[in-house]
Amino acid sequence: MDYEKEIERLKGIIQSYEKLIAETTVPIIPSIVDNTLLIPVTGHLVEERFHLIQSHVLNYIGKYRGFNCAVIDFTGVGREEVADLDYHILAVEIGQLNAALKLMGVRPIYVGFNPQLVREIVAAGVHVDIETYVNFKMALSELLKNGKELHSSF
Repeated sequence: MDYEKEIERLKGIIQSYEKLIAETTVPIIPSIVDNTLLIPVTGHLVEERFHLIQSHVLNYIGKYRGFNCAVIDFTGVGREEVADLDYHILAVEIGQLNAALKLMGVRPIYVGFNPQLVREIVAAGVHVDIETYVNFKMALSELLKNGKELHSSF
């Protein structure tokens, strides 16, 4: 058996899996509300993964320019999923994503923060100035209400 060829073959397989993981790290779903994206964040979060999420979201919005609102859903993220991530780093990462989206002309809205996670962030003394709602449904209701007010003023 030629070990060098086998190692190269396995490296290729690993690269293809890494690419697949990077591409599916966060799904981006067009919402029923016009020009709005749903971005569910689930699973274990580390700083590197958060960078992948931010890059994926910004690239998507850059490619498909018709969106002016992104609802980032943290319902699937609890204290266990951020255990390896300092809460200050989490706040910085959320703040950077927030700022980047705003620079692209997209309104970022965050939903679904777990109460335990919120307590840990607050206990760590971290302040994040973001627009939040309890869940995706409430955020969409607010967007629809604001949309109707905008349309009715014409």
